[in-house]
Amino acid sequence: MKQDQIEKHPTTQSVILHLLPGILVGCFFLLTRQPVINMGYPSVIALILAYAFILIPVELGVLVYQGKKQMGRFTLQGIISYRNSIPWWQYPAWVLVIFISVGAIFTLLKPFDAFLQEWLFSWVPGINNGLDGNYSRGTLILTYSLVFIFVAILAPLVEELYFRGYLLPRMKGKYAPLFHSFLFAAQHALEPWMIITRTLGFLPILFGVKKKNIYIGIIVHILCNMVNVVTGIAFIVRMT
Repeated sequence: MKQDQIEKHPTTQSVILHLLPGILVGCFFLLTRQPVINMGYPSVIALILAYAFILIPVELGVLVYQGKKQMGRFTLQGIISYRNSIPWWQYPAWVLVIFISVGAIFTLLKPFDAFLQEWLFSWVPGINNGLDGNYSRGTLILTYSLVFIFVAILAPLVEELYFRGYLLPRMKGKYAPLFHSFLFAAQHALEPWMIITRTLGFLPILFGVKKKNIYIGIIVHILCNMVNVVTGIAFIVRMT
């Protein structure tokens, strides 16, 4: 479907569809965080469960429901935009440039994030990734196997389809990409101190919109989340 043929969402609907998954994930995390800790696991397991039972089903559910409404069957055909092909050599080139850009923005704004977390959001429970020396090797191997599956692969794949492939093309206005990036940052309700960093940091991923190619953003998003896996693996390897 061409972009000018896509029906735009009212602003209120667009805001709700952007924020609702993150709010539900945040509520699920807060409800399951302490039981997970009591079972001897880092609280990131509660986040993984929220992704598995809330984020992925909700976002995919919206997409296939819209496919059913539009096509009469459960499909993503006609629902996901920006699926144009590009020369194969542009994938590694643009992925590298965008990944470095995102990493630079996140790194430069890290002190600002720490300031906001300490002075404005110290009351928000943090997500313990288990890399504090208090968990066994077996516990961390299980944890980071799940982080790899749900945080590094499935969640960014579904998020890119939902946010960039479905919601963004249906937003109104000249500044829709910037507003979209802000809403995407805001829906990460568990880390409100990073709202500015994420708003700016994920803007380079929207370059795929210019190329009308969602796959660039999917690859970059997966690589960004994969940093957590690499950090976890390095910690586990160093354990004695």
